[in-house]
Amino acid sequence: MSRLRHSLRDLVKVLLVFTICTFVFYMALRMVHGEYERQHRYDPPGGSAVKVSSPQDPDWADRLSIFFRLGE
Repeated sequence: MSRLRHSLRDLVKVLLVFTICTFVFYMALRMVHGEYERQHRYDPPGGSAVKVSSPQDPDWADRLSIFFRLGE
């Protein structure tokens, strides 16, 4: 009986430590997510930025040719 009680107590300790560690990890992830959520990712570029893409979309044959030629 004592052995069963001891192993049950060890199981409760392990589950408690696991639950606490999981909670701390979850809160750390939420904190990191909140920090990155506040950053403005889509601000206009500053300085001498140049637009690289063309305003016209080439037709699918040209795009396919570029795909095979560049191996992208």
